[in-house]
Amino acid sequence: MVDIFRRSQEAGAVVDDALAALPNLRTVWMQLGVVDEDAAARARAKGVTVVMNRCPAIEYPRLIG
Repeated sequence: MVDIFRRSQEAGAVVDDALAALPNLRTVWMQLGVVDEDAAARARAKGVTVVMNRCPAIEYPRLIG
């Protein structure tokens, strides 16, 4: 999983770099306030799950509880 703690306008470059460097990438997670629909579409087109505008520390307990 790649967890992005960058401004939304910088997320696309991070996603592109991750897609190029990590052929088995399964998930891109963009933190609270980070949204880039174009980058998400590029990742999804490669079969990567995308989560935007969420915090894993908040979501994980909710998902396992």
